[in-house]
Amino acid sequence: MASSIPKDAMEFPESDREFLEPHLPPKDGSTPREDSPFVTLTFATSLDSSLALSPGAPTAISGPQSKAMTHYLRSRHDGILIGVGTAVADDPSLNCRLIGVGGYGGEGLAGQPRPIVIDPTARWDFTGDSKLFKLCREGRGRPPWIITAVKEPPAEKVSLLQEYGGRYVTVNFTTSDTGRNRLDWDDLLLTLKNSGLNSVMIEGGSQVINTLLEPEYLPKISMVILTIAPTWLGQGGVVVSPARRLDEGGNAIPAARLADAKWYPFGEDVVLCGRVQI
Repeated sequence: MASSIPKDAMEFPESDREFLEPHLPPKDGSTPREDSPFVTLTFATSLDSSLALSPGAPTAISGPQSKAMTHYLRSRHDGILIGVGTAVADDPSLNCRLIGVGGYGGEGLAGQPRPIVIDPTARWDFTGDSKLFKLCREGRGRPPWIITAVKEPPAEKVSLLQEYGGRYVTVNFTTSDTGRNRLDWDDLLLTLKNSGLNSVMIEGGSQVINTLLEPEYLPKISMVILTIAPTWLGQGGVVVSPARRLDEGGNAIPAARLADAKWYPFGEDVVLCGRVQI
């Protein structure tokens, strides 16, 4: 028997879904690459390319229609990926709240994506009261996979994850020139594909997005779907801006460009869809 529909459920009518279809993972689960899922890079941004007013500050950018669209995108992907900074700041749900998916009128967990959190040092202090686990108990979300460089994460965290059916996944990280843990996207995406995820949407935060936009990883991005809101957040915001690229003569060149770009007015926002030009 289908579950009852919670009060926070939202609708996204069929008429609003049509324009997205050419930009979404195939419904048959096929993927363009054998070593990677279908990867959708998607986030909401201001006119000055900011995701938030400041690090750790929850910031509402997109309108209600665009928010519902994001939840529809979640229903069409096997996994949803964020960085640990976003997890710590937002205590996110990382589920789909559309009417008709599992936990919102649908059977089981159909349409619910797998939450994936990039946490190199296993610093996220989640508890049983975290939204992710509350949703698991209510049958409205899947348990998370946490991507880390730590070979032996804290036993109490491992135990809590296993209690709900989640797990830590160890992948390769390197150390950048600034001492940061640098994710090996090739290793991660292959690991996710081999774990049964044929499509993954990457929502943020800025550090995760900017590393994916480095030249060596651009071919891994299958589609970009951006929501652009008519607002400036101002200087000091959390910005999506990949590292500067230089040509052989040392001159600055564009970091990346979208091909086959399509612009769709959506409420007060604009949705931009396109493929990274390689």
